[in-house]
Amino acid sequence: MSLEPFVTSRPLTLGVELELQIVNTHDYDLTTAAGDLMRLMKGRAIPGDVKPEITSSMLEIATGVCSGHAQVLDELRAIRDQLVECEKKLDVRLCGGGTHPFQDWSRRRIYDAPRFHELSALYGYLSKQFTVFGQHVHVGCPGPDQALVLMHGLSRFIPHLIALAASSPFVQGSDTGFHSARLNSVSAFPLAGRAPFVQRWEDFESYFAKMARTGVVGSMKDFYWDIRPKPEFGTIEVRVLDTPLTIEKAAALAGFIQCLARWLRVERPFELSEDDYLPYTFNRFQACRFGLDATYVDPDSGEHRVLRDDILAIFDKLELHAMELRAEEAIQTLRAEIAGTGNDATWIRQLQHREHLLAEVVRQQTRRWRGSAH
Repeated sequence: MSLEPFVTSRPLTLGVELELQIVNTHDYDLTTAAGDLMRLMKGRAIPGDVKPEITSSMLEIATGVCSGHAQVLDELRAIRDQLVECEKKLDVRLCGGGTHPFQDWSRRRIYDAPRFHELSALYGYLSKQFTVFGQHVHVGCPGPDQALVLMHGLSRFIPHLIALAASSPFVQGSDTGFHSARLNSVSAFPLAGRAPFVQRWEDFESYFAKMARTGVVGSMKDFYWDIRPKPEFGTIEVRVLDTPLTIEKAAALAGFIQCLARWLRVERPFELSEDDYLPYTFNRFQACRFGLDATYVDPDSGEHRVLRDDILAIFDKLELHAMELRAEEAIQTLRAEIAGTGNDATWIRQLQHREHLLAEVVRQQTRRWRGSAH
């Protein structure tokens, strides 16, 4: 199977996808209501889309093509508000968070769709364990070579994004010690990790053709890379973010990624090299495990820094780009969270420390998802 042609798109446009938890209002465990929610949403005027995910306790929402942070926020709020009306009718709730803190994966039900059944047949129990929840951010690219350059440039900031978005400290009722345990589930898949270091699309097409000849892949959907090109959209897709607890945080993360992309495109602050990936796995693990307190190894100098400090330094470098993109509010939102709770994983842990009841943690997650207006 050949790779789809890379369609051109307007540079730096955004698209955001959020995978959400569907929980009951009795004990706040996951419940199988994706089909019912989608039925109630059918025909409602929303700016993006609502889709099923691999198990029936998940729902994915997606914006349309957005110019920047403000539009992302408006569209996510509009979809959220319609979903809130539907969830009331079913007496279920939606919430963010990269993992449900106490659900039993063996009780999950594969959503009735051909691709999901194919994945279940291929991956076995991993398919149900893949009931984890992430945010994906697409960034528009004017051409395929530019997409590959942006993909490798953004790879330096994968640990920063993991730490900022982390919201999955609990799995199966236990504190994992990780800030983002979700990514451990993603890493179990054979085509996870990083993309090959090629900067020309013809070389990427050659790589894809070799992989397709082996029968291992049939499309880009078969790659679970941290960042991957999406030729049919004309974008690169950042996939390492846990689903945040609020719409505002999700939009802020998208705005931050857009600012990073503009910085890389306009200033070219460093030369790309295969050696950029030498500390990649270490940095990624540190961010998953320790969040903002992780050790970050600079690929150029080898210097070790606290990830929190490196993120704040990057915010300073992005100031003019944030102004140009009207994304100052996005950066301010993330700065304020770092100065306060830190990230959503820390908020979840602190709440559990006070309440000693994970069901109450999930209940309060549903309240944060709904926002103060609901």
